[in-house]
Amino acid sequence: METTGAAESAEAVATTLVREIREGAPHETRHSDLPEYIPARMLNEFAYCPRVFFYEWVEGVFKENADIVEGLHQHRRVDRGPTPLPAPGDLADETMRSRSITMSSDRHGVIARMDLIEVGGGAATPVDYKHGEPKKTDDGLETWPSDRMQLAVQGLILRDNGYRCEEGLIYYMKTRQRVRVRFDDALMEETLQSIRAARAVAAGEAIPPPLEDSPKCPGCSLVGICLPDETVKLTAAPPPGETSRGMIQLSLWAEPPAVTPPEQPVRRLITPRDELKPVYLNTHGLRVGKSGGVLQVREKDALRKEIRIGEISQLNLLGNIQVTTQAVQALCQEDIPICYFSQGGWFYGITAGMNTKNVFLRKTQYRLADDAWFPLSVARKLVAGKIKNQRTMLQRNHVEPRTLVLRQMKRMAEKAASAASVEELLGMEGHAARLYFGEFSGMVRGDGGDKASDRFKFDFSHRNRRPPKDAVNALLSYAYSLLAKDCTVACYSVGFDPMLGFYHQPRFGRPALALDLMEPFRPLIAESVVLSAINNRMVQPCDFVSAGQAVALTAGGRKGLLHAYELRMDALVTHPEFDYRVSYRRMLEIQARLLARYLQGEIRSYPVFVTR
Repeated sequence: METTGAAESAEAVATTLVREIREGAPHETRHSDLPEYIPARMLNEFAYCPRVFFYEWVEGVFKENADIVEGLHQHRRVDRGPTPLPAPGDLADETMRSRSITMSSDRHGVIARMDLIEVGGGAATPVDYKHGEPKKTDDGLETWPSDRMQLAVQGLILRDNGYRCEEGLIYYMKTRQRVRVRFDDALMEETLQSIRAARAVAAGEAIPPPLEDSPKCPGCSLVGICLPDETVKLTAAPPPGETSRGMIQLSLWAEPPAVTPPEQPVRRLITPRDELKPVYLNTHGLRVGKSGGVLQVREKDALRKEIRIGEISQLNLLGNIQVTTQAVQALCQEDIPICYFSQGGWFYGITAGMNTKNVFLRKTQYRLADDAWFPLSVARKLVAGKIKNQRTMLQRNHVEPRTLVLRQMKRMAEKAASAASVEELLGMEGHAARLYFGEFSGMVRGDGGDKASDRFKFDFSHRNRRPPKDAVNALLSYAYSLLAKDCTVACYSVGFDPMLGFYHQPRFGRPALALDLMEPFRPLIAESVVLSAINNRMVQPCDFVSAGQAVALTAGGRKGLLHAYELRMDALVTHPEFDYRVSYRRMLEIQARLLARYLQGEIRSYPVFVTR
């Protein structure tokens, strides 16, 4: 349902498109294999918001919200199955009803599943059921523009199939009221123009701009993907010179949308935290099966745990754990990734469904990765942001940070922002890391206790890995692996190829883009988790074992670290650009989507997350 008095900015965009189509404005072709028929429901979305239409129709992105679920429940009677519809020449005078009829128009390239068709008096009248209520005006009840568009498409299809169709009805389930729509020439012509405009948007090079401060956005199920207010705030023309080096031009739109005034706050239109939680299975020999909508975790023949599929966001398997084909299929169908770790914490794989439909973003990613200027521009921001966050960690948590170290790290961050090459950045990052980890022990409060062996005491002198040779390094490696997993999931959810990065170079088996996204968050999440786990005694010296030079966590130690990690991922943090608070897990997704906006030319630069 659209909001009364809603800013008709979507209609304005659609009107502009219709005018351009009518006047023969040129449009660049995005691809030639568009589906032949556009569903009437997609034209409803186009009238409501062309950007939502683009996401759902072109990129195949769809998410449910409470209104959608309730509407589907209300449609259960209509969706039971089709009933016969007489041919145009067989229409009788008496009234009859046909439900759930799918018809198409070859001439106009549209298709619709009609909830109800009332036949009587030689005419066919489509009736569309809508969740919500009609628009109230001084002249009485009216249909919402998007609903009227969808109904008019049904009228076009009926006419094109030989039926006489003079009007249609919208039945609003919330108020149980019917609103009649006359199919006059003006409405039919407007509908035809909108069909052509929607097809041009689908074939065009640029995604439509977001609505500005629209009351439609809070109720939209795709608001967390669209990020309308955030994108508008960061939208500006690309810096001079960048367009000639490959930045995408928004050629479909006459001019970029206006930038939100600085004093206008960005609305937090997404929930601070995701109500769905990841699940970790940490015991050798477990077997995961499925019964109905429930995952069943068994050890040998004993049922150890049942998990509702609809209540989880990830399934993480640590070590040798089996998953049945039925469970894998169910999780893929629900777009719930399955992440695989070795017992030592090495993240080595992920199984995901067909939720990465945005091939156009990946094409842009591949193209820009080959342009030397673009990887360097992203890498500068990532390294500078990481060093700034490392410096903040020392200022917040160190007993007595050395002024010289803080000064040098500040200078490294400033130099990284203008580095001449990726190789130079690597040197700066390495120097800053030596300064940072040289002070890391000053943030560790526990020593492991008197009875702990020297290897298991929480004494830290320098960073080592592959394998980690002391307890603190073992914790750091495990925490980095968990964070890499979540960054990889964020990349997949947006539509990126996580294996091709801009700062980290491609290497067999390494999710380079996920590691790029992870850089500024290493100190704020992974290293913060390790400090919390040690300082709050969530891990103890007894939670470590050694094998040769390597030190690893026991099952109990992994459990303690996972608990600390999830507490950190659920912690709320203020976004420096938008000034609202969301969880770190949500922040990873936001940053991945903002990186996609940067690649697609919607925003002028990538705003790396730097904590205040």
